[in-house]
Amino acid sequence: MSNFRLLAGEILELIGGEKNVVSLTHCITRLRFSLKDGKKFNKAALDKLDGVILAVESNNQYQVVIGNDVTTVYRLLVDEFGIKGDASSDSEGEADGKKGNLVGRLFNKMSSILVPIVPALAGAGMLKAFLVILSTYHFIDTAGSTYKILAAASNSVFYFLPLLLAFSCAKAFNAHPFVSVAIVGALLEPTFTGLMAKQGDIVEFLGVPVVLMKYSSTLIPAILAIWAYSYLERLLKRLIHQSIEMVAVPMLGMLIMVPVIVIAVGPIGVYLGDGIGAGIAYMNGVSGMLTGAILGGGWTLLVIFGLHWGMVPVMLNNLALRGFDTIKPATAAATFAQAGAAFGVFLKAKDKKLKSFALSSMVPALFAGVTEPIVYGISIKYKRPLVASLIAGTVAGGFIGSMGTTVMAYVFPALTTLPAFMTTTFAYYLIGIGMSFTLSALLTYLLGFDESLGEQPKAAPQNTAASTPVTSASSQSLLPGITLAAPLNGTIVPLTSVKDAVFASEIMGKGIAIFPSEGVVTSPVNGVVSKLFHSKHAIGITSDDGVEVLVHVGIDTVRLNGEHFASHVNEGDRVTTGQLLVTFDLEALIAKGFDVTTPVVIANTDDYQSISATEQHRVNNSNTLMTLFSATV
Repeated sequence: MSNFRLLAGEILELIGGEKNVVSLTHCITRLRFSLKDGKKFNKAALDKLDGVILAVESNNQYQVVIGNDVTTVYRLLVDEFGIKGDASSDSEGEADGKKGNLVGRLFNKMSSILVPIVPALAGAGMLKAFLVILSTYHFIDTAGSTYKILAAASNSVFYFLPLLLAFSCAKAFNAHPFVSVAIVGALLEPTFTGLMAKQGDIVEFLGVPVVLMKYSSTLIPAILAIWAYSYLERLLKRLIHQSIEMVAVPMLGMLIMVPVIVIAVGPIGVYLGDGIGAGIAYMNGVSGMLTGAILGGGWTLLVIFGLHWGMVPVMLNNLALRGFDTIKPATAAATFAQAGAAFGVFLKAKDKKLKSFALSSMVPALFAGVTEPIVYGISIKYKRPLVASLIAGTVAGGFIGSMGTTVMAYVFPALTTLPAFMTTTFAYYLIGIGMSFTLSALLTYLLGFDESLGEQPKAAPQNTAASTPVTSASSQSLLPGITLAAPLNGTIVPLTSVKDAVFASEIMGKGIAIFPSEGVVTSPVNGVVSKLFHSKHAIGITSDDGVEVLVHVGIDTVRLNGEHFASHVNEGDRVTTGQLLVTFDLEALIAKGFDVTTPVVIANTDDYQSISATEQHRVNNSNTLMTLFSATV
């Protein structure tokens, strides 16, 4: 966990710090930041971080691709660094809303609405697919209570989809989430639905005609409704006195919005959704091959720029209206083409590390439909695998589209989700994805790629100093330098021997480690406490000479969340050499199995020509630990 903690801190630093973050969301493999100042997004440095596959800037949304550990890094950013997660902050409209073109903002907003709902949709979709198979082959009686209970479980997400969207939209549009759910819930309430014998029936509300529509399983009406309500809510809060705001705003919100939705917003949304579905059906009718080829070849490009979420409402609308979808099968060609490219790299590559990465990234693509590690870690980096996958996706997508292949539920294309594609066109789907995988692997192997493109060292430039050696004092021929006292009593340990890859690789900076003999940390310099982690296991001090020192007590001790630690200073405090900073229960840490080796790192190593380490085997806080030199004689 300490590696991820450091990675989260490095990412935050390279995007401009926590004050530059408007909001943060994540999908399956990547962090998505909305930033106040995009110029502070240091893509070049982020790309080099160990743990980051790639940094991407598109449509004024800033993405950091992590891979399978994205949730861990996200939680650390939210819980430990206080970053605003999931929901947009109050300032989002000012900070980010005016940036980028309209299409880019629309896709970004759609992503923030749909990403939280996708796991529920995928789970329910798979359950629905299994039920279809079980009932088709008579493993379960559709008239029995067992089937009906399971059917309720698989249908609930889709039937009550407007409510899930209302909650998600409220967070995206910064409206009250439960009032939003109550407003959209009126469209599913039995008294309202009982007014309609058939869709299109007309009733009156205060003399105004109301066209009745079916709203279960729909998307666009809920999204439009909460978007409109977010503006109404802000207006009401400005007009209504704070003393009655808690009651008056929700009451007036429901009183105004429910009639507005059923009179205007709802029908517009339903007709718009129907129109989109009809348009896709028309394109398939004109040329299923062309439509499939565009989707199969272009889907990876949409994923790269984070625009693929904009297609999800169309797929869901197709499933709701027609009971099947023809878009998702064609996009499967892109998924399996990426897996094929990874397999081709595995077969062709000579570098063992690259072969291992190719094989490991192929597994989540084949079994979970997650292709970002391949897209960013292989296809874009080595370029020719991307060309191979686009060609294969286009060819296979054209075949899948030409055969009218369908899916019966919303799922990610993968081997584990094959049951969702078991319609009358299932054989064509299997041929299509097999064709995509095989052709992509073959083209990748034949086209080849330059393995040297992946040899770029991964490190944070601010903290890297390959030219700054840590040497013994006797080997120095330098001008008098800056001395740092030992912050702990204990035994010296080379930093490269620390059992933490981030410290041992020195990407955080050069330094030395101490195995403490007592649980006391004192200041190594005169300066200011620049960072005190809430878990108290690590502290940063900036000396009066500008040295940035990090003292990190133990390995993975962040998991203790402050237990057995006590701080005796606060961030911003001035400290002097030898002043008490932190105390910790050394025996308790050792008893719990923690490695108490404590790295002492110079975070701004680049600023110094050389760092001289003590030659002593044991030190106390009256001894010099390191001397920093800025120029040779």
